[in-house]
Amino acid sequence: MTAHGILPSQAIGSLIETGGISASKPVLPGQVQPASLDLRLGARVYRVRASFMPGPVATTGEQIERFVLHTIDLSHGAVLETGCVYVAEIEEHLALPADVQGFANPKSSTGRLDVFTRMIADHAPGFDQTIPGYHGRLYLEICPQTFPILVRPGSRLSQIRFRGPFVQETKIAADQPREAVLSVDLSGGGPYPLIGYRAKRHTGVIDVDRVGAYEVEDFWEPLMVTPQKLLILDPDQFYILASKEAVRVPPTYAAEMEPFNALMGEFRVHYAGFFDPGFGMAETGGEGSRAVLEVRSHKVPFILEDGQAIGRLIYEPLTALPAQLYGQDIGSHYQAQALKLSKHFRER
Repeated sequence: MTAHGILPSQAIGSLIETGGISASKPVLPGQVQPASLDLRLGARVYRVRASFMPGPVATTGEQIERFVLHTIDLSHGAVLETGCVYVAEIEEHLALPADVQGFANPKSSTGRLDVFTRMIADHAPGFDQTIPGYHGRLYLEICPQTFPILVRPGSRLSQIRFRGPFVQETKIAADQPREAVLSVDLSGGGPYPLIGYRAKRHTGVIDVDRVGAYEVEDFWEPLMVTPQKLLILDPDQFYILASKEAVRVPPTYAAEMEPFNALMGEFRVHYAGFFDPGFGMAETGGEGSRAVLEVRSHKVPFILEDGQAIGRLIYEPLTALPAQLYGQDIGSHYQAQALKLSKHFRER
């Protein structure tokens, strides 16, 4: 059985050069990350009745025709409302080799806005993945949960990574853990007793392409440490918290956090759970980087206590050392982070 791993940036670049990844507008250099590719919204987005999967016979386009309520032209930008389901065209097309498969996640900034996204590929076995050797279009389901968002062609809400075979035997460090359990930090350590943020409702619109444009207090309620060092999650409220542990992803690995684990509680802990190689490493300026947690409780109130296990991080090897690492002069917004909102908000 052929061993597979995550393709690094230079392998993604090769797919672009050979037509495995194509687009009507050239792929921009900044889209290629150490182990993933940012996906851009295309020209149109469709407001649909409900979420759907294409299935083994129908294509995504055919399902859109069945369930569309109206079509939105993104050329001048458009606001996507909370509580609605949209399916957007993706600019990038795939023509993957037979032994390469695509997997997607929301980008970190998307998850921290409580925007739920899932990539859809024709005849895929599930959301956020393609069949091996996939040839075809990609679409993105977009469901803003708390804040209405403004998007346009070229907006980047999701990222895709590729799993392929090892070209040659890659040495995997024997002492590198394959998984790690993360706990939540509700201690209020440091100069400020801040432990997290709870999203406000009925706010203004957030333009997903604007960086440092919005005041924190217009969209978020700060949460301070309590004597008991606990937090009660209200059902269907959205929280930004941080892990107690620092996360380190070695250069030849990528990592992904499980979004939901019923054994740890009835809550979702992460939307955008992908960590690029080099995240949190001292040599790339990330010593002490925490995992930011995007938390939403399901159905019932749930008590979190300081140090409680809240998520599991899974490590996967890359097929080769990437040409660039997270934090190395590539505009990484979340290296060396602690508790941090998305890039759209002004730093305090």
